[in-house]
Amino acid sequence: MSIFKFLFKKSDLECPRCLGKGFVDQEDIRRLNRQLKWVPAPCAYCNASGTTSPEMLANVPVDASYLTIDLPESEIEKIKNADPEMLEKGRQKELFLDNLIQYVEHHYQTQNMNAEGIAELYIKNEDERALFAVDKEDLKEYIEKIIKLKKSEIN
Repeated sequence: MSIFKFLFKKSDLECPRCLGKGFVDQEDIRRLNRQLKWVPAPCAYCNASGTTSPEMLANVPVDASYLTIDLPESEIEKIKNADPEMLEKGRQKELFLDNLIQYVEHHYQTQNMNAEGIAELYIKNEDERALFAVDKEDLKEYIEKIIKLKKSEIN
């Protein structure tokens, strides 16, 4: 390593989200309690490099649900720079998912409804001005995942 690389090298740390693998797997998702919010994918926290900076650790929580690899680069940069508007958008998305999960659990457990019925009810009652629109088929698939996880917790 040249003296210049050594002197100007950023202090990179092992990524606490993917544990240096560059990929978030099911074990990481369980460890960070992000079931139903993440899927296995390249790590957005370290941009699949396996390392991150102290600034990233200071600005973005490791388990931030809204920092995902499928976001546009401009939004990822805003999150990394702790942009208040992006952080609020992330909090809103997290709240939306939490409420949707609770909605599904309630209707599944107390009303004994299936995924199709819950999806139809949700879409029928969905506010047209909702912050996050959902497609019925995608919603049904997501509800099935929630039900499957709930069943596995019971057994």
